[in-house]
Amino acid sequence: MNKVRIGIIGIGAMGSNHAESLVTDKIPHAELTAVCDISGERLEWAKKKFGEQVKRFHNVDDFFNSNAFNAVMIVTPHYDHPSLAIRALQAGYHTLIEKPAGVYTKAVREMNEVAKKSGKVFGIMYNQRTNPLYRKVKDLMDSGELGELKRTVWIITNWYRPQSYYDSGGWRATWSGEGGGVLLNQDPHQLDLWQWICGMPKRVRAFMDFGKYHDIEVEDDVTAYVEYDNGATGVFITSTGEAPGTNRLEVTGDKGKIVIEDGKLTFWRLRVSERVFNREFKGGFGSPECWKCDIPIEGDNTQHVGIIENWTNAIRNGAELIAPGIEGIDGLTISNAMHLSAWTDRWVDIPLDEDLFFEQLTQRIEQSTFQKKQNDVGTLDVSGTH
Repeated sequence: MNKVRIGIIGIGAMGSNHAESLVTDKIPHAELTAVCDISGERLEWAKKKFGEQVKRFHNVDDFFNSNAFNAVMIVTPHYDHPSLAIRALQAGYHTLIEKPAGVYTKAVREMNEVAKKSGKVFGIMYNQRTNPLYRKVKDLMDSGELGELKRTVWIITNWYRPQSYYDSGGWRATWSGEGGGVLLNQDPHQLDLWQWICGMPKRVRAFMDFGKYHDIEVEDDVTAYVEYDNGATGVFITSTGEAPGTNRLEVTGDKGKIVIEDGKLTFWRLRVSERVFNREFKGGFGSPECWKCDIPIEGDNTQHVGIIENWTNAIRNGAELIAPGIEGIDGLTISNAMHLSAWTDRWVDIPLDEDLFFEQLTQRIEQSTFQKKQNDVGTLDVSGTH
């Protein structure tokens, strides 16, 4: 294959950025050949921006039946990711979805099963996996340099959003429009990186406020505690109502501690494992010798372009995916578990009860202000304003 011909479903804010990356040759051996959106205004924009050589479709059926491409990027509202990915994969197209993988794991699990049987290259836009900071932390963990995991803490509160942000679209911050708040809109990257680096927890206890800082129906403040199979623990704190916010990841193992903050990676490295020191030291007060190491970071943070290029290379020559689409369920599982824990006021084991989660989510969708508005007009907005 000389060039991967790509069609994009959803050319809102994010979809149009991906489209422009393709038409400006930022991704070698890839070209934009088609776009699809229910918004006539966005299609007119595409006509003016890309000309007649990029085909435009208002209807998804016509888009999939056009044979105008051999790979599809799905950049639509969250709920549509699994269903559109299933259609694309079953139609024989390589597929890349935006984050999150979906709103509830039950739908994402069905998508993953289709992907595994399709034989097509299936990726997800977890562009933070290209960040050399997080890649280095994963390397230190995977290599055993940090030792056995003991504790992990991520404070990610630099997502501040004013009320006007939420007022900009009736679908924003609603159960029926987005399926969640800060966890599902702002945090999918961090939840993915958290499990990518530290592994999946075995159970979750979460506390969250819904509309604490804003006039919205979904969560805008979350504190969650998790436990891992080996006894390690973790805390995840996030909010869209704090200014100034913090973005600090701290991972502690028995051989030291790693901190990422302000674009720097610092490793407090123990000369001997804390567990070994604890067993062998006989001097009363004391602690292992510790070296503070500023870890050099090499490589570019290629972000979205890097993920698209990697995906197209996987299609063309079998390159290993940085972010396989089937891994999108992992971060979403943690998010779903956090929601279910807060809704039911109890611990939630992982794997979680997917039927119970969907039941609880459905109740909230039915009471959602956006759903009521859509019922009044008899349609649900699925435009590509991601």
